[in-house]
Amino acid sequence: MFALRLGFSLTLSSMVRSFLKALSLLLLSSAVWSEGTQLWQQSKFEEFEKGTSNGVAISSDGRLQLAPSLKSIYTSPSTYIWQVVSDTQGNAYLGAGSPARVYRVTPDGKATVIFEAKELQVQALAIDTDSTIYAATSPDGRVYKLQPNAPAPEKKKAKKEELQPTSSESAVTKTTEGEDLYKSSVFFDPKTKYIWDIELDPAGPMYVATGDNGQIFKVDKNGDGSVFFKSDEAHIRCLALVRPTVEQEEGKRNKKNAPGLSTVIAGSDGSGLVYRISPAGEAFVLYSAPKKEITALATDTSGNIFAAGVGEKRGAVTPVVQPPPPPGPGSSPTASATPPPALPGQLSGGSEIYMISTDGSPSRIWSSRDDLVYALTFGPDGQLLAGTGNRGHIYAVAPNSKTEIYRDLVKLSANQITSMARTSNGAVYAVTANLGKLFVLGPGREQAGTYESDVFDARSFSQWGRPQVRGTGDFDFLARSGNVDNPDRNWSPWTKIDLKNAERLSIPAARFVQWKVSLHPGNANTQVESVALNYLPKNIAPVIEDINVQVGARITSLPTQKPTSENVTIPLGNPPVAAPVRFDVPPSAVKDRDYIAVRWGAHDDNDDDLVYSIYYRGDNENEWKLLKDNITDKYYSWDSSLLPDGGYQIRIVASDAPSHSPDEALTDEKISSRFEVDSTPPVVQALQAKVEGNTMHVSFRAADSFSPIKRAEYSIDAGDWHYVEPVGKLSDAPTEEYDFSAALLPNRESQAAVADNGKKPTRRSRTRDGGSEESAQAVTPGEHVVVVRVWDRFDNMAAAKTVTK
Repeated sequence: MFALRLGFSLTLSSMVRSFLKALSLLLLSSAVWSEGTQLWQQSKFEEFEKGTSNGVAISSDGRLQLAPSLKSIYTSPSTYIWQVVSDTQGNAYLGAGSPARVYRVTPDGKATVIFEAKELQVQALAIDTDSTIYAATSPDGRVYKLQPNAPAPEKKKAKKEELQPTSSESAVTKTTEGEDLYKSSVFFDPKTKYIWDIELDPAGPMYVATGDNGQIFKVDKNGDGSVFFKSDEAHIRCLALVRPTVEQEEGKRNKKNAPGLSTVIAGSDGSGLVYRISPAGEAFVLYSAPKKEITALATDTSGNIFAAGVGEKRGAVTPVVQPPPPPGPGSSPTASATPPPALPGQLSGGSEIYMISTDGSPSRIWSSRDDLVYALTFGPDGQLLAGTGNRGHIYAVAPNSKTEIYRDLVKLSANQITSMARTSNGAVYAVTANLGKLFVLGPGREQAGTYESDVFDARSFSQWGRPQVRGTGDFDFLARSGNVDNPDRNWSPWTKIDLKNAERLSIPAARFVQWKVSLHPGNANTQVESVALNYLPKNIAPVIEDINVQVGARITSLPTQKPTSENVTIPLGNPPVAAPVRFDVPPSAVKDRDYIAVRWGAHDDNDDDLVYSIYYRGDNENEWKLLKDNITDKYYSWDSSLLPDGGYQIRIVASDAPSHSPDEALTDEKISSRFEVDSTPPVVQALQAKVEGNTMHVSFRAADSFSPIKRAEYSIDAGDWHYVEPVGKLSDAPTEEYDFSAALLPNRESQAAVADNGKKPTRRSRTRDGGSEESAQAVTPGEHVVVVRVWDRFDNMAAAKTVTK
């Protein structure tokens, strides 16, 4: 309790301040903290991710490179676009919801509605080699077949066109032209709640993944289907096909495996299972992922399987699915017994991508705590592309790379990427939900790209020195500064820096800084690997927050041993690097009336090392006397006998001299509240005792040279100690008079008799002014010893005795 009392007053100030300071340091980007000139550097993926890229890709090994070109070519009136497929002419077909439509979008962004469903969503699409489109709807949906017709006469089409009043980017031709171009019919009705995905096998059949009962249907070209596989999971979310190899087609055919049929790969929601299903319908679980839902599948030409998993598998709360839009006229969807998978943006817990090799061995090749993968496809260079939700990023993963390098290619203007598809010219279509947009990625690179770093807070007004930029190729480096954390609020303009001449940053001295690189396409190998800025913070004086002096306390903490070498932490992975966090641990203290303890709180905004000096000054003194200097701890205790009785104040002086040259060092000081020291005990004067019948009449005077008398006690004949009040009742003066009578006990035999009767004899009597006395019995005549003891306010004690007959 004593040690707690010593440190409590500082805990609410310095400890809280230290915690908040440490928290702010952890949020800073990588900075090397040293005395004098300091360095802010960025070279890691996590550091570059905090900035803003426009046409610049960020690789996981910390490089900035030109990204593939990205263009938004169409914004749909539908809120959600769930899937995109492409034909040989490069047209994109979009399966959308709210409203449920199929759009055909030409490469130049002209859109036409070719089908509008009565159900709420067009969830999945597939396209055949003859440009026949298959559209699957949900809930309570069907698979529709959209077959192209012969081109209609120009005059007939012109009469039927009717432009919707939407924005130019969202312009869509909603006419009977779609009916002229495509005729629709119900191809297959699985009679299930949800249809999540459809895949066309080049050998003929269609596979339909459904929900509520976890079934996959196999449908022939005539639309006749049957259950191909039944899972114990509620939802089969995605499908992919593995084409048979030449050896399988030529030498490994049997009665169960029809020639040329693909192996079906399926992903489930609930347990995150990846199934391999033979053409005969024999299923085998290839992998049980750590995540609960497999959202996307892809296979390469070698037969490797790639699966994306999202959602917490165990101990997670099932997300609440937002209700779909109100059904249109004539539709009456029924309630589902099993909740469907969450919509994009409703899941948390990050995502992972797994690679299942041809021998069946799984491995995790990518993971993220923030992004959720909803789409997988392959780019023209063979890299795996992952379209993600929550932030709208597309990543490129090198699946067979032993170094596990990946790149954050682009960020779309919509946050939920739901599907991607390769085009005939090597570009990649990507679609999004809420907003429903169509983007095209590639096939070429951006003609130019810029990257802006995050804003760096030097925590004090600073001068900016020479930049250290490591990179190759053609790029420009720019910088700007300001004194508010928002660059849009009157910062200095961007200033181009000549890196070849190693100039200092020609920007105003300020607290905040930001840099930018502009990459040019002249050199295909243009890249920036690291950027570091030297800066010199203006020295800020340390601040002493509070001082607490405790008389009668001794600090027991062992003296700090200065290490012979500095400790260095070597982290694994890429955690943010921050300045060392320093927490003030309250010192341990014990009660010791011969000591005085002092503790103080202090901080330095430059994070400088501090050294302290302690001075003292007594009442009516003008000059401060040095008690102790060169202290690195924030506490000290000393022998109270060094200070004679009296009132004192302590002055603490903090200096940042260990981190600065003598002419730049700054100090701060603070004076404590007045405290008193009294190490001299009081004295007992004029002690007299006299036997009067069965009572002892005692009187004495207690006097102290500095502090008031706190307490007095007496004992007769080595009996118990009893408290006695002064004559004036209040004990508040350096001198107090005591005058009282106490009952004398009888002989030993009488005492034993009293004890047997349950009465406890007492020798205490009130003071003479108090009046009544306790009943007394016959007292054995003889010698009696009276002892008194007194304490002052600082617990100094004095005792005296007298002998009477």
